[in-house]
Amino acid sequence: MPEYASAFDSLGRTPAETEQLKLRATLMRALRTHISKQGWTQTEAAEHFGVAQPRISDLMRGKVSKFSVDKLAEMIGTVGLHIEARVLVPEPA
Repeated sequence: MPEYASAFDSLGRTPAETEQLKLRATLMRALRTHISKQGWTQTEAAEHFGVAQPRISDLMRGKVSKFSVDKLAEMIGTVGLHIEARVLVPEPA
């Protein structure tokens, strides 16, 4: 059985898909944390993000496949949060 650095490595069919999954999960975690810190109900969060409450339910339940990077970035910007990105370059072998 192969060993993976993260659970997402085992889910992605390609390295590109794996990176997409990791990025979406990171953005979703940030949104869930923000919702919790604000003390919002799912209905209140939906109003703040401009989405339907079932979308917040999907977010809170970690349904990564239901969200694109674009939609998550839009939601982050809607509430005044900012994204800081970095790309890691592997060291040559």
